[in-house]
Amino acid sequence: MSFLIEQLINITDALFLGHVGEIELGASALAGIWFLAIYMLGLGFSVGLQVVIARRNGEQKYEETGKTFFQGLFFLLILASLLYLLSKIFSPIFLRYLIASTDVYNTVIQYLDWRIIGLLFSFPFLAIRSFLVGITQTKPLNLAAVTAVLVNILINWLLIFRYEMGVSGAAIGSSFAELCSLLILVSYMLRCVRKQMYGLSWHIDIRILKEVFSVSVWSMLQFFTSVAIWFLFFIAIEGLGEIELAVSNIVRSVSALFSVIVTALAAVTSSLVSNLMGAGERNAVFPLCQKIIRLGLYIGFPLIAVALLLHQFIIGAYTENPVVRQLAQQPYMVMLLNYFFALPGYVYLNAVTGIGATKTVFIFQVITTIAYLFCLWGLGNLNVNLATYWSVEYLYVIMLGIQSLIYLKLYNSRNNKI
Repeated sequence: MSFLIEQLINITDALFLGHVGEIELGASALAGIWFLAIYMLGLGFSVGLQVVIARRNGEQKYEETGKTFFQGLFFLLILASLLYLLSKIFSPIFLRYLIASTDVYNTVIQYLDWRIIGLLFSFPFLAIRSFLVGITQTKPLNLAAVTAVLVNILINWLLIFRYEMGVSGAAIGSSFAELCSLLILVSYMLRCVRKQMYGLSWHIDIRILKEVFSVSVWSMLQFFTSVAIWFLFFIAIEGLGEIELAVSNIVRSVSALFSVIVTALAAVTSSLVSNLMGAGERNAVFPLCQKIIRLGLYIGFPLIAVALLLHQFIIGAYTENPVVRQLAQQPYMVMLLNYFFALPGYVYLNAVTGIGATKTVFIFQVITTIAYLFCLWGLGNLNVNLATYWSVEYLYVIMLGIQSLIYLKLYNSRNNKI
């Protein structure tokens, strides 16, 4: 549910902007992914933070979990402020050289001017979420997610249609929704978490911060790289035309719902694996991964069946343009079937993260990225349809999964441990 916040905010923006125009719909995709790439630096750090907190929780060193949380919160607050300033200065310069269409570029900058403020709310939210997941108290994340989505829908409707603010209204609504979700978690932390038990007192400990950063730095690079190539994918699509870019944003928007399932189960994998390692139950890692994959299939299969049956209705919810609706059907089908490869791929990848081998995960990411970009470059020299571009996603998740599975099996067989 907590991962739904960013994705459902993007989905809501796309649903509303699709009825404003194709340029706004396509531009929101590029702007959203650019923002997401920056956001992933914070998310990557929070994954490492969560691993360390979960390890201390598994070791029953509860007071250390709170101390670790405050180091992560301090770092993420500083990082959010720095990235906000850097983005305001450099994003217009970089994007000017990457985006071919002037109309799309101007709309992207208009969106980012307001959307980037959300970093100041989303990064402290990530720190609190890492703490709550690490100590396995995840229920308040549901309320935070629901609140963010409802607020975003209401503000989007008011600002986009009532006050005709277009992409600026969508960006303001998204940032305000993140603020509301942060306030929900802050309220829970103040009222419900046992402060003395978990050592929740503000104290800067450079030693702990260095420990968290040594784990997190590779996750930060991995997460940033994963979205950066996603951005390059959309830059390649933008070169095909504004209609193709709008279509891809619709497909990306729908895929976000299934991505949330995969990402959430993968994040839980890293947390539970880290808890198992802290408790000394190394042999339970593979059975855990298999259970999580089965759970993901039970959840995803009926949803994919419904999405396939109702594809015309779902695509039509984004736009009335018959050209866009027709062109979206094939890449939509390709995207849905990728779920069955992405689920095991990311579960095993995050199992490697959970044991603390974040540098290894980053190496896997680099290898996969090179192959992915090479395929995109090859397709750019061929006259292929949009669905073929989307099929490259299969290569990406399959390579990540195979590398992670081989690493876990070889490491386990040589040392009788992970």
